[in-house]
Amino acid sequence: MKTVDICVIGGGPAGLAAAEAAQSAGATVLVADQMPTLGRKFLMAGKSGLNLTKDEPLEGFWGHVNGSAVLDPALSAFGPDHVKTWAEALDQPVFTGSSGRVFPRAMKASPLLRAWISRLSGAGVSMRTRWRWVGWQGRALRFDAPDGPQLVQADAAVLALGGASWARLGSDGNWAGILEGTAPFEPSNVGLKVPWSEPMARHIGTPVKGVRVSAGKQSFLGEFVISKSGVEGGAIYGISSELRSGGMVEIDLLPDLSLDEVITRLKRPQGKASLANHLRKTLRLTGVKAALLREGGALPERAEDLATRIKRVNLLTQGPQALDEAISTVGGVRLDDVNKDLMLRHRPGVFCAGEMLDWDAPTGGYLITTCLATGFHAGRAAAAYAGISA
Repeated sequence: MKTVDICVIGGGPAGLAAAEAAQSAGATVLVADQMPTLGRKFLMAGKSGLNLTKDEPLEGFWGHVNGSAVLDPALSAFGPDHVKTWAEALDQPVFTGSSGRVFPRAMKASPLLRAWISRLSGAGVSMRTRWRWVGWQGRALRFDAPDGPQLVQADAAVLALGGASWARLGSDGNWAGILEGTAPFEPSNVGLKVPWSEPMARHIGTPVKGVRVSAGKQSFLGEFVISKSGVEGGAIYGISSELRSGGMVEIDLLPDLSLDEVITRLKRPQGKASLANHLRKTLRLTGVKAALLREGGALPERAEDLATRIKRVNLLTQGPQALDEAISTVGGVRLDDVNKDLMLRHRPGVFCAGEMLDWDAPTGGYLITTCLATGFHAGRAAAAYAGISA
């Protein structure tokens, strides 16, 4: 049996943050992960550009995190500014894009992850891969490992087990069967199913840029992509939480123009030009945007009615894509089952962090920042519970 001060289960950003916080407090720390290497989902998230955080006041940041009332202490201690300082301390300079999103200059996650793991290892943090946590044996944590069952006796543990999407990268949600009373998993930041008409087939894979999409209380300016089975991309992910049972998406094809301006342009003399050419000349409405406009049926003749359609294309969705295709999930450990230190109320000394907690946030830096923040918070609290302080 191995004995340590703190055992962290899960080697994603939340788990590594917990390990760093506990080790910095002076604890001996073991990180165990079921995959062959650490941070696999983190690496995938950064494949097209690692969006670490959003450069905005913390009050605005909180407004995008559903569950922030419980997570306030974590986010207050490790918000967007802290993320930037932390990355730069790993020799990964960052920059802020025009949208306020913050990226490492290297763009990818791999240089940052390598530097982070190297720093943790150099500080004495032990790491074990291919160790799958299967519960407790008495007070010891039990793992299935290549060399057979392993037991770890720890004064405190941090669970950072991820959600239930991207199972191939380790976030399979199987841990929910070990803990009591977890909330069912549901997809978040996920594409939506749309039964396209035949003419839309030629636009599959085409990005739809410079639009505003809205559903329920959510509205996002950005872009999305037409897929074979529906729509996906940043703007869609932001509203997907409103459409877990399907429903209508409203798309403003020309968000930079007011309704009155669209009407005025449509009323310009059309002459012998077709309606398609008139839309192209007056509004530069062509290609996939023009196709989306016609997806709702025959176009109105009156300029006022056509302008209203352009500003509010109604797209009927049939719910989210499969759970494992989601970028993130909600569900897992209920927030009322943890205290202010993110310790399980029914199991003292066991803390939770990251996506396994039942909170939600859009992409754009909010997800990774909140995972890091809860990891650092849980790691500090675990060290304090074990009687260790910096």
